[in-house]
Amino acid sequence: MIFDKEIARQTAEQLLQIKAIKLQPEDPFTWASGWKSPIYCDNRIILSYPMVRNYVREHLVKAIEEKYGTPDVIAGVATGAIAMGILVAQEMGLPFVYVRPEAKSHGRKNQIEGVIESGQSVVVIEDLISTGGSSLKAVEALREENAKVIGMAAVFTYGFPVADENFKNANCDLLTLSDYNHLLEQVRDNGFLEDTTFATLQEWRKDPSAWKGV
Repeated sequence: MIFDKEIARQTAEQLLQIKAIKLQPEDPFTWASGWKSPIYCDNRIILSYPMVRNYVREHLVKAIEEKYGTPDVIAGVATGAIAMGILVAQEMGLPFVYVRPEAKSHGRKNQIEGVIESGQSVVVIEDLISTGGSSLKAVEALREENAKVIGMAAVFTYGFPVADENFKNANCDLLTLSDYNHLLEQVRDNGFLEDTTFATLQEWRKDPSAWKGV
């Protein structure tokens, strides 16, 4: 679910400008999953641009407060969303924890780093949603500690149907600042790419796992 359409467009525009989102239909990226993709999103780059960083932090906080109210704790998904989660927690004056993909094999063997009490309400921060699998592992870990996960707030989502299904099955609400559809609107309206290349981006979105490039 997009928080606000205009914010979605502006967020997509800023991610394009700082090259947090790169578009290379003629020289596609290969994701860790093995998928070929004309787009790559690395929202950690946001941290290097104070104006964009502040914009994202401000609107994540606004979205959380309007959609979820004020939780007891903000949680970031390691590693990409740790820094942004801290910024959001600081702005809201809330405790912060972060969640590893799995428990450490040494030391205290924590999966959740920080202090969270049973029954506390949590909003999870994520930088990017693809299939939602790794994000929802963090939700599961928090629930195993009897935390009440109100929902997740993310910067950007590709909007894959499999992600929608995964969040639905996990009974976890998802709120994002921007998504692939609003990115395409910015690409089209601002002339970032030629019409044929724009059509490639549309085609990839229909079946990314089967797309082999142009």
